[in-house]
Amino acid sequence: MGFLKGCVIIIILIPFLCWVELVGGIGANWGTQSSHPLPPETVVKLLRDNGIQKVKLFDADYGSLRALGKSGIEVMVGIPNDMLATMASSMKAAEKWVSKNVSEHLNNNNVNIRYVAVGNEPFLSTYNGTFLETTIPALQNIQAALIKAGLATKVKVTVPQNADVYESSTGVPSSGDFRADIHDYMIKITKFLNDNGSPFTVNIYPFISLYINPNFPVEYAFFDGNATPVNDGGTTYTNVFDANYDTLVWALQKNGFANMGIIVGEIGWPSDGDRNANNQYAQRFMQGFMTHIAGNKGTPMRTGPLDVYLFSLIDEDDKSIQPGNFERHWGVFYYDGQPKYTLNLGTTNSGALIPASNVKYLQKKWCVMKDSARLDDPSIAQSVSYACALGDCTSLGYGTSCGDLDARGNISYAFNSYYQKNDQADVACRFPNVSTVTKEDPSTRTCRFQIMIEPYFGGVDRSVGSIGSLVAGLVLFLALVL
Repeated sequence: MGFLKGCVIIIILIPFLCWVELVGGIGANWGTQSSHPLPPETVVKLLRDNGIQKVKLFDADYGSLRALGKSGIEVMVGIPNDMLATMASSMKAAEKWVSKNVSEHLNNNNVNIRYVAVGNEPFLSTYNGTFLETTIPALQNIQAALIKAGLATKVKVTVPQNADVYESSTGVPSSGDFRADIHDYMIKITKFLNDNGSPFTVNIYPFISLYINPNFPVEYAFFDGNATPVNDGGTTYTNVFDANYDTLVWALQKNGFANMGIIVGEIGWPSDGDRNANNQYAQRFMQGFMTHIAGNKGTPMRTGPLDVYLFSLIDEDDKSIQPGNFERHWGVFYYDGQPKYTLNLGTTNSGALIPASNVKYLQKKWCVMKDSARLDDPSIAQSVSYACALGDCTSLGYGTSCGDLDARGNISYAFNSYYQKNDQADVACRFPNVSTVTKEDPSTRTCRFQIMIEPYFGGVDRSVGSIGSLVAGLVLFLALVL
């Protein structure tokens, strides 16, 4: 896909509709759960410099959408799960949302919005049915609002689903069907999408297969052809992506949606936070995937070019780590827009990722453990716990990029994470008698002690009151440890 210079038009005939799906170029997910996001204009330039022609958002952030105006980049704008109940219960709310977040940007800011993602993996099994009753009504109301606004032929609705909404009873794709406990919901939602010329969007994560199952064959997660093949009635699979994708194809086919378009809404590999999350594996997977789809051969069950959004563009240090510490490390770029590894998307003359330009950093100084401080100081444990709770220590631990640090190194990393996240404020490096500021970079060959980028104040209240809350938090902390 990234190797296509134009766009491929696939015409699919369905009852009463002629659906034209444009598959043109590689896409990327742009998440914004960062303490210090890059300015939207910088991110849009990063997308364009790297030839990324489509972007998927998880909300309708005004600054991001405005920056995408006149860029020509195709946009999928998102409605978060916590808004589904409102959209489901109020047609007026749906119309207002479409007016503000779609019509306004299409008509006045020249944003090329093509999709509205209603929810994000709302039927994920770990949600225990929280969004089952609101997703479909929300979808219906947003579709009706698009029709009323005269946008339904240009902007399509979709619902990004996790791959756990379908399953195989025998472990091979041809046994694929929707998960039994949500089967009726999936039929209803899929029929609605299909009837309105909308695609089925799925997020596929081979890394998660490896993460949750220690016995998962590692080679089967990659595209090198080294895995023991899986035979499905004469069809051979050598990687889990093709098998997973075709399990969905079979599920759609069995339920009467054989020709329905499919978008891979998320696919990627994290670079830190787990023993299988590192730059080497991430580069191997991402480059293997790009090479795999470059020939536009598709999968055994669905030939032709694939419509794909890489996950993700940039690391996000404020993401929840409930699924795992790796959640903050999905980006192909670090938090500052610098590439993590060599990746040829087939879209640049250099054959490599182009870094973000004009990124402004804070001063070259770090908060570390004092040389005179003792490891058995009673305040150390609470200091580190506090720093990690409000900073980001997901690069510490077994198998991570900073896993080889000694005890003092771990403490320094925690202190510095908190210090940088709080814009190097003096008060953020005043852990009682155990911390100090240094201008000597404590980074090691594999472990990067970050220097934060300058805060971006153009967003919506991202940094308002941060110093005040920092001071209040430290007062409480000092009261606990002293």
